[in-house]
Parts: sequence; structure tokens; C-alpha cells
Amino acid sequence: MARVVKVFRTLRNHWEKSTFAVCVLLYGGNWLYGKHSDNVLRREACIEARLHFLCRKANRLFEKNAAPILHLAGMEVKIVKTDYEGQAKKLMELMYQTDMLIIAGGDGTLQEVQKYLHKMGLLKRSSETFSKIPIAFIPLGCSNPLSQSLHLDSNNKVQHITSATLSILRGETVPLDVLQIKSEKEQPVFALLGLRWGAFRDVACSISNYWYLVNIGLITISSLLQQWPQTQQTSLSYLAPVPRPPDLPTEIPPRPNLLYRIYRRLKNYWNPPIQEPPKDPEPERWENKDISTLELTVSTHNKNPVKRCEADSMLITLDPDSLTAGQFVTEGTKKALNPMESVENALQIEANAACLSLPEEGAGFYDIDNEEYEAMSVEVRLLPRKLRFFCSAEPREQLAQAQ
Repeated sequence: MARVVKVFRTLRNHWEKSTFAVCVLLYGGNWLYGKHSDNVLRREACIEARLHFLCRKANRLFEKNAAPILHLAGMEVKIVKTDYEGQAKKLMELMYQTDMLIIAGGDGTLQEVQKYLHKMGLLKRSSETFSKIPIAFIPLGCSNPLSQSLHLDSNNKVQHITSATLSILRGETVPLDVLQIKSEKEQPVFALLGLRWGAFRDVACSISNYWYLVNIGLITISSLLQQWPQTQQTSLSYLAPVPRPPDLPTEIPPRPNLLYRIYRRLKNYWNPPIQEPPKDPEPERWENKDISTLELTVSTHNKNPVKRCEADSMLITLDPDSLTAGQFVTEGTKKALNPMESVENALQIEANAACLSLPEEGAGFYDIDNEEYEAMSVEVRLLPRKLRFFCSAEPREQLAQAQ
């Protein structure tokens, strides 16, 4: 206490110097804050300029590598750029007049188009209209993990784009599942790959911030030093998988002759079929589980779209929270290169739907198809075989052989 009194007495006795020091501190603080604000504005401007550069680069890649193939094949292509909100109405006007939809871009473009399809009511659980329209995905972005399951994986960008474009001409398609991720506060988000939440996801997102650490292991160690253990506690509820109904025949059966159709109508008139009373739907049986995990992943089976499954399901993976610091660095390095790879001894649950109950604050962020979203309590529903994508022959044969 005596020391505090002594400090105040010194400031009072030298009030001129104290006033001058306060003015200097205020001026210096204001100058530093102005410099920081200027740097923030410059960074935002550079980010926007980079986005415009990537957009122009994607346009050049499409016009140079994909558009000539489509035009030489005699296709009439109508290009719609997703540059602004409110394009759902314009897309809706074109959707019902088209034979196929070609998405040229990266993961962000793919997810943006899914949002538009939802606004148009084409991704509802009861809607079967759009599932018959084939979709082509031409990878133009920096990260396109979905295209690795659909097209020939190559380090040559031109070969990757031309392979995806030629798959449109060959006409081979595969059905893909869609995840509907819905919260009470935000609009639904849709994913073709999955949702990630946890420590390994945070490490992968921090790679761009620690660009000066060339080794991914060093980046993992840097993240490890900030906080340990990096576990997540939440409540998980999920529904069991639903048996997959038989596939509908692709060929339309021939129409019966006229005499048989007349006989069938007369028979139904005199002996109408007995209609069974509607059955009440069975209540959904949710299983609850309190979990503690390093990372939670909810993923589709679109990594191998040709795999025959007996049930419609998504895969919930819970990485164990008992890893040591060394194991965390090793597994974090692996998952940075292959995000959907599970850790050894991870718990995997097949489900048709899931609910995550997260705390109100401090839950971090989700990674949904390589796009960042604020983590909150959500319900994840599976929309089985909702979209049909063009697939190249080479990866289709490789996946079939692997199965």
C-alpha cells in the first residue's frame, strides 16, 4: 500500500511530466491503432483481389480446356456465374429447361449451387425431380477432393479438367448421397463429403497461418503447444441406418397391348383392389451418447460411390481422446494430408441421422466440405442418392475392383 501511495505522490509532484507522458502514450496508441486499421484494410483488399484473380483464372481454365470440348460435341452451353445472392430465381428458370447441370469451380462453388438447389426446393427429402438430372463437376479450384472419386486423379491440371469434361460425353453417372446440416439459428447447409469438428481440423486450418513452418509436423507441434489436451465434449444422438430400397429399373418396360389393358380396367372396375388403411409411422428411436473426442467426423460414403450398400447410412467417426502428444503430432500430420482418414482405434458409428448438442460459446468451428462455419448444435440428416454425378470410367473401374 505504501508503494502505491508513493507512486501517486510522485505523479502529483511531477504533474507536468506525467501529463506529457500520458499525452505521448495516447498519441502513440492512436498512431499504432491507425496503422493496424490500415493493415486490416490492406489485407481485406488483397483477399478480395485474390478472389477476383482466382475467379479470372478459373474462367480462363474453363474457356481454354473445357468449353472447346463441349462446343465440339455439339452441346449448347448456357453459362451462369454465381457472383451474387438472389440467383436462385434465375437458376430455377433455366433448371427445368436443361438436360444437365455443369458445375465448374471449386468446393465453394459446389456448395453454393447446393444452397440454390435447396432454395428452389429440389433438395427436399420428398423431391425426386432433380435426382434424374445429371450433374457434371469440372474441378477448377485449388482443392477438389470430390473430383478424386469421380475423375482421373492427376497432378496435371489440364488432364484433370479434360477428363472431367469427357465424362460428360461418355454419359456414365453415379448416385451420390447428400448431408443436410441444419441448426435453429442458420439456414441449412448441404455437404457431399462431410463435417469435421475438432483438434485435427484446427491444425489443418492453421497451415496457411504458419506458412513459414514448411513441415506439417512442426505446424502440428505449434498447435499442440497452444493448448493440450485438445478434447471436445458433446452429447451425440443418432438414428440407426435404414435398409436401402431396391433400385428402380433403368429401362421402361414395354406397354401392354390394347386388349390386356381393357381387360385389366374391367377387372379393377368389378373387383376393385382392397386398399389397406394407412399405417402410423413408427416413432424415431434415438440413441444418446455423451462423448469426449479429439475430433468428430460425419461423412458420406461418396468416397466410393460405386460401392453396394445394404443400408442408407452416413459414418460418424470419433477419434480417441487418449492419444499422447507424440501420437497427436503423428496422426495430425497424416490427417492434414488425408482429412477423412480415421485414427487407429477410432469409434465408428453407422447412422441415418445425428444430433450434436454443443455449448453456446467456445465450440470452435466446423469444416463442411472445406468451408468454415461457426460450430453450434446441429441436426445432420442423410439424403440418400439425391444427386447423380457424371463419373469417368477409370476411377469407376478402380473403385469397383477395390470393392
